[in-house]
Amino acid sequence: MSLLSGIPTALSSMATELPSPSVGVWHLGPLPVRGYALCILAGIVVAVWLTQRRLSALGYRSGVAIDISAWAVPFGIVGGRLYHLVTTPQPYFGQGGDPWKALAIYEGGLGIWGAVALGAVGAWIGCRKNGVTFRDFADAAAPGVAIAQAMGRFGNWFNNEIYGAPTDLPWRLRIYEWDTGAGRAVVDAAGNPVVKGYFHPTFLYEAIWCLLLAAFLIWIGRRFTLKPGQVFAAYVMGYPIGRIVIESMRSDAANYILGQRVNTWVSVLVFLLGVFLWWRFGQMPGGRGPGAVDAPGGDAVDGEQDGSGDAAAESSVDSAEGGHEDPSVAAGSGEQIAASGAAAKQEPPPRP
Repeated sequence: MSLLSGIPTALSSMATELPSPSVGVWHLGPLPVRGYALCILAGIVVAVWLTQRRLSALGYRSGVAIDISAWAVPFGIVGGRLYHLVTTPQPYFGQGGDPWKALAIYEGGLGIWGAVALGAVGAWIGCRKNGVTFRDFADAAAPGVAIAQAMGRFGNWFNNEIYGAPTDLPWRLRIYEWDTGAGRAVVDAAGNPVVKGYFHPTFLYEAIWCLLLAAFLIWIGRRFTLKPGQVFAAYVMGYPIGRIVIESMRSDAANYILGQRVNTWVSVLVFLLGVFLWWRFGQMPGGRGPGAVDAPGGDAVDGEQDGSGDAAAESSVDSAEGGHEDPSVAAGSGEQIAASGAAAKQEPPPRP
């Protein structure tokens, strides 16, 4: 009998699973360090770094992404939390809820739709203060925002949350009974974490989708000649497609409208908004880079990028041909040359 003959049987009987952390917070003296917060912060750092690289490629100064993010990030965090409180108010303002928990963002609960919406307002303010075209910034930031979302989902992994239905697939996710206040798994009498069950890792599905979306946004921006703002519009369209599918797999508590989770309906509306933005930005003129600025009504006024400098030169020539001749425009004409020569002859010779 071969020594290898029992290996297939042993492998088939071996349970395959994805583990979850049994601890989501560590204490450095009195300072709690939370896995959720670390993932969010790491995502912000990567997003700002990538945004700066993409803005630098357009000709913007070094450090401008940090200056704009100083407005966008706080607005985004507040917006994300407000969205969560509005769509899931029961744990905070419902029967038996704790209103003070509304401030405990370290326990999770940042809605991406609110974060992007209010974060865009903060970014717009930052762009105005730093001389950056908002559509340039939105395009530059879109891939980084998607990557930050992917990294942020691992914060849900640390909190043992955002999972799907029970499953026995090889990539099933082990979830523990969780003590939210302590930030760790509930333990039994022997001190071992109590396993709640094995579920679809929907947090991981969404993280993978966001990374694929980020790669697509970078590719489409390089492969095609798009109008400013259309890469961001592609993000607004692309993320809800995956979110609708993943939302249908989640098993965590949620509010429903007409049999669908609230986030599903919002995803549909955001996708339609993305379609509108793609069309609207495609109709707007303007180039990219520091020479382009957003004009009232969303139009762009450009110097070098959209050829308005050439148009100004042509306008000057047309003006001269129309009889409104400017000496500076007609400097090369015969009369001007003759006048210059006569003036030169009348000048006294320089003194020795």
